[in-house]
Amino acid sequence: MSVLNALIAPIAGLIDKIIPDPKARDAAKLELVKLQNSQELELLSTQLSAIVAEAGSADPWTSRARPSFLYVMYALLLWSIPMGLIAAVQPQMANDIAQGMTRYLNGLPEPLYALFGTGYLGYTAARQWGKAKGTDK
Repeated sequence: MSVLNALIAPIAGLIDKIIPDPKARDAAKLELVKLQNSQELELLSTQLSAIVAEAGSADPWTSRARPSFLYVMYALLLWSIPMGLIAAVQPQMANDIAQGMTRYLNGLPEPLYALFGTGYLGYTAARQWGKAKGTDK
């Protein structure tokens, strides 16, 4: 439960900054307290603890899986730089490459994109928790 307790305070602080209306802010904080006491929070705690355990694993395949997946996604995004240069020199070739990549990415199953989002958010939450706890730098 310590993972969630570490997350509740920052979320409450965000609510203070994001919601200017005092009544709406209090209602949001009340919902946060209700969430803290609900079974959903317990489920979230279980999921986060699994993520933290995987990230702290001594097995390099387990502990590096999420960051490696993120590096692959970063490489895909950074590919736009050479694509811009190709487009400047040979626009038709760049168009053909872009169409091929689009067809490929559209062919990937939707759950893979959901997995990326979940992994990214989970990794970020685990890193933040580790920093708050003082075990990560």
